[in-house]
Amino acid sequence: MNSNNTLRGILKEFEAGRISADAAEELIDGLRIEKIGNIANIDLGRSVRCGMPEVILAEGKRTEHLTEIVEKILPVSGRCLITRVSRDQADVLINISESLAFFSSYNETASTVFISREPDIEKSGGRVGIITAGTSDLRVAEEAKVIAEVMGCEVKTAYDVGAAGIHRLFPAIKEMLDVDAYVVCAGREGTLPTVIAGLVDRPVIGVPVSVGYGYMGQGQAALAGMLQSCAVLTVVNIDAGFTAGAFAARIANMAGENRG
Repeated sequence: MNSNNTLRGILKEFEAGRISADAAEELIDGLRIEKIGNIANIDLGRSVRCGMPEVILAEGKRTEHLTEIVEKILPVSGRCLITRVSRDQADVLINISESLAFFSSYNETASTVFISREPDIEKSGGRVGIITAGTSDLRVAEEAKVIAEVMGCEVKTAYDVGAAGIHRLFPAIKEMLDVDAYVVCAGREGTLPTVIAGLVDRPVIGVPVSVGYGYMGQGQAALAGMLQSCAVLTVVNIDAGFTAGAFAARIANMAGENRG
């Protein structure tokens, strides 16, 4: 059964006789909450209800609390993505994965750990393009890439192709004209999403990055510039790579389902 379940997908599996009525009922129960002591309520039905998995934010959590949450969710869901992890937290999570005989992958640039019972992620047919203005935007772009891949998308990337050398952009776009949605990360004045939105016929999601200094630095000018864009694009919060990647994947997965 596809780990990126949707309600339609579950019903198709039941109709084809690949899962039982009891199994379908359990998967469709979109209000299932797993309570973990007095520290967390894990939303196990999010994938079916919202089309994206429950994701654990490590930032601000004590390691023992994070460990308890992950150890509880893995046997039930079979997979878990943890974001904004420190190096020490990543080591602990990888050890948990090994003790459970699960597979894990640590993306140091994105500060993410993905743990799964299965070695491979089933593809949804969706395609996402991720572009950055500069190399300093990679940490945010890689976070977007990880969640889009976890949600089953094929991801194409083009990094460091911003407005300071705009001629670099056109070969990059040419390689990803078949994607269903673009995530474009840019700091400083945040020009790149507007430029790309004026060149392509697919949705563009702009991500302001906290790169820049002085007046309206740390992503504020980029956010303001994207919000004032003369092109049609969606804008997420500063450094919100996860949000942009998940939103792009939802768009792409709908497009992939229609193609399939």
